[in-house]
Amino acid sequence: MMPSGGIALFVLLSFVAAYMQTLTGFAFGLLLMGAVALTGLIPLPEAAIIVSLLTLANALMVLLKGWREIARGPFLLSLVGAIPPILVGYMLLDLLASSSLAALRLILGLVIIVSSLQLIFRPSPRERLSSNPSFVFFGALGGIMGGLFSTAGPPLVYHLYRQPLPHSMIRETLVAVFSINAMFRLVLVMASGELPSHAVVWAMAGLPGVLIATYAARRWSPRLAPAALRRLAFVLLLMSGLSLVVPVLTA
Repeated sequence: MMPSGGIALFVLLSFVAAYMQTLTGFAFGLLLMGAVALTGLIPLPEAAIIVSLLTLANALMVLLKGWREIARGPFLLSLVGAIPPILVGYMLLDLLASSSLAALRLILGLVIIVSSLQLIFRPSPRERLSSNPSFVFFGALGGIMGGLFSTAGPPLVYHLYRQPLPHSMIRETLVAVFSINAMFRLVLVMASGELPSHAVVWAMAGLPGVLIATYAARRWSPRLAPAALRRLAFVLLLMSGLSLVVPVLTA
């Protein structure tokens, strides 16, 4: 039986992660995986499954109204690159989970730290849209991360935020790519017979927080400048990343 205190904490973590995801277009998986790794609520392989399920719930609500703003070219090219490497990342997660949990925590922490730095040191936008192969390449990098931790954000966020596209289009495109990645990852999990029933129960417990946070962020966006939102996300991600990396390195 899941402890009531653990359920309440997970609902709160899901709410915060979904709220930031809806405002920025990413950070859900990074924040939730980092928080789960820190609290030890759920083993990381199972947490990745839960993140995939909740990512789909968040994406469904976001894209019900925003799907028209998806940049179709970058979206399709990113998926072409992302889908095959998801299998590589998924297999790597199984390997690390069975051989070195410390290495797994270290990789996750470093990914989160790099992602947080992207929010502060944003690259200057390009004058023209990047080449097609570049979207495939960064999609592939995101696919590996999606297979590992169900967090395909860092490479794709870096690349898409460099494009001369409106913020809303970048946000919806990222959410759409993440949702397809999550669906494909769940197919791999089910095909391998590794979908534990309690992972579904955890996802159902976190679902209300995700739905409420997504609706609240869309309906009542905070009166904060985009720079302020990035700084807030930066602090949350950096703290969680350092909390994972420092104990491993000092040990």
